[in-house]
Amino acid sequence: MNFIIYLALLVAATASEPLDLASRRELFVDHYLIDQLEGAELRLQVPRDQGTAFAFDRQHEGAFCGYVSIITLPSGGFRAYYRGLPIAMADGSSGEVTAYAESSDGIRWTKPQDNIVLRDAAPATHNLSVMLDPRVTVPVAERWKAIGGTLKTGLLRYVSADGITWQKMMEGQPLLPPAKEYRYDSQNVLLWSETEGKFLCYFRNFKAVPGYGQVRWVSRASSQDFRNWTEDGEMVFRAANGQPAPIEHLYTNQTTPYQRAPHISVALAARFMPGRQVMSAAEARAINVDPEYFGDISDCVLITTRGGLVYDRTFPEGFLRPGLGMENWTSRTNYPALNLIQTGAAEMSFFVQRGYGQPTHHLARYTLRLDGFSALHADYPRAEMITKYFRFTGSALEINYATSAAGSLRFEIQDELGHPLPGFSLDDAREIIGDEISRVVAWRTGNDVSALAGKIVRLRVVMKDADIFSLRFR
Repeated sequence: MNFIIYLALLVAATASEPLDLASRRELFVDHYLIDQLEGAELRLQVPRDQGTAFAFDRQHEGAFCGYVSIITLPSGGFRAYYRGLPIAMADGSSGEVTAYAESSDGIRWTKPQDNIVLRDAAPATHNLSVMLDPRVTVPVAERWKAIGGTLKTGLLRYVSADGITWQKMMEGQPLLPPAKEYRYDSQNVLLWSETEGKFLCYFRNFKAVPGYGQVRWVSRASSQDFRNWTEDGEMVFRAANGQPAPIEHLYTNQTTPYQRAPHISVALAARFMPGRQVMSAAEARAINVDPEYFGDISDCVLITTRGGLVYDRTFPEGFLRPGLGMENWTSRTNYPALNLIQTGAAEMSFFVQRGYGQPTHHLARYTLRLDGFSALHADYPRAEMITKYFRFTGSALEINYATSAAGSLRFEIQDELGHPLPGFSLDDAREIIGDEISRVVAWRTGNDVSALAGKIVRLRVVMKDADIFSLRFR
């Protein structure tokens, strides 16, 4: 090869720093890994309706329950915390409580005889958001953490050793202070970021947008110790093409690190459409919805972040539509709960409030394939994807994938100049057919890629009637 051409290719290949994948699992929820697509696309997956998880049917619960947090217990099983509110009241009213339900498998839910964990704790009970601190060094008394509050009080801290008996923490010193502008009027999400090594709070605010007025937005704050907090600023929403995303109201954000890839946080956000009314007054009376709660509609959208102040809105379309039935087209219904859980060897579940403002108000369960928020998808004609350049650690390439009976996948590993590496070319690749959560990619010589660990490489994937949900080197 001409030396000048070689240098030009080398400069082009190394113009941007290669990604460091290490052994992390990468989901196809954004374009982080993707450099080129030919005939392939990122495609949103469709959640499967598994029916009612439990009804909000206690005397202190009812039509205006909300802001659910689903917690995975270290000893096994799950808890769901939520606001109990049988009639519409002003935010932070004394009639609000925090209640809970529990489950051993995430599928069948029950409630203890007394399922109220916070009484007389307004305004925190209005929108309490619960987390279980994953750090082994955390004091037992602060193992459970929660925040809640209103514009007037700021966000208040609560801690607990068992998630049942709660104590207010640092009274008189709110996590985030009262404010003049409208904020906190929603579930304000609290989490520990393993990647950033600190607590994060994604909280509701309003943003003045020319041509749109005041839009429900998300801002972020962070803390090293849960006591001292810094407001990081407003989140930026980025579309797939790098341009700003659509300007839409996000009522809740529900940002949570994805358990199998905690460097990626997934947000099943409630997209709120104020004043967009579907049903007539007569139709509203027929389903017995509160007369103040059928003038707006909402659904769920998928948003992701890899840290910092950027959300990726790769998919502007609805992730979960309201669906059949007028009862699903009322104000404040279809709001997702915070956190996803694994409910099977190949299945994860998330939960959504259905029938808000109605006697039938309940929490519904939906399922997805593990890692299956979205997929790198190819239709029947042959398609290709080429990744950005990266380094990795490990000895095998593992994929979560599905093909049709006629479909297939083949993988090629290329060097830093885009040339197929000997033994790892497309011609050497074993054809992959099937549907598996975990499959190791192989070539004629086997599946060991440890000799390439630490080197600058990229993947070329040739696909036909197939989906890839995630990949990682291990």
